[in-house]
Amino acid sequence: MPYRIPGFENFAFYHLFNRGVNKQDIYGIGSDYQRFIQTLIYYQYSGPKPKFSNQNRFKLKDFRNNSKIVNLVCYCLMPNHFHLLIQQATEGGIREFMGKLSNSYTKYFNTRHNRTGPLFQGEFKAVLVESDEQLIHVSRYIHLNPYVSEITKNLNFYPYSSFLEYSNPSSSEICTKQPILQFFQKNSYGNFIHDYEDYALRLKQITHLLIDLE
Repeated sequence: MPYRIPGFENFAFYHLFNRGVNKQDIYGIGSDYQRFIQTLIYYQYSGPKPKFSNQNRFKLKDFRNNSKIVNLVCYCLMPNHFHLLIQQATEGGIREFMGKLSNSYTKYFNTRHNRTGPLFQGEFKAVLVESDEQLIHVSRYIHLNPYVSEITKNLNFYPYSSFLEYSNPSSSEICTKQPILQFFQKNSYGNFIHDYEDYALRLKQITHLLIDLE
């Protein structure tokens, strides 16, 4: 499946991902993850809004009525990479969003950690989601990442993905969840993820074993 797509269609969904240059970590401390999430929120929106330099003070309510250039459907941040499920809302929205996200976070990270140079491994990769079934399974793949990678034994306690927002109606409203939740009965999405955990973990272990035997 190709990772690079020459153009992005309005209202289509894409799985976007990238990792740190030389596979290095792109989040050093908890506040780095929080900064990246704030950046995800901020650059979805167009039009006038508080300067991002005031990020400790701005709140989503300050610009939630602005139009969007993309809709963030779900996300997961891992120590050295990230996954996003994005719908393009306006022409050129994904490239604008990803460019601002990458540039803004890289400047922050380099300043915070006293480093220079690129943070990410080249341009982000993208895969077009071509069906409702693929859309649902991409969301599950993204949300299972911390469990399959054995970063956490319980997704309910992993704070750097949108899984909690999907499974807990009282959590923050960062994502546009309707494209996924329309296929599920109320509060059943969490079971859809949890029921696949052990299989996904075994599949990864088998894959590693086969690679080691080659």
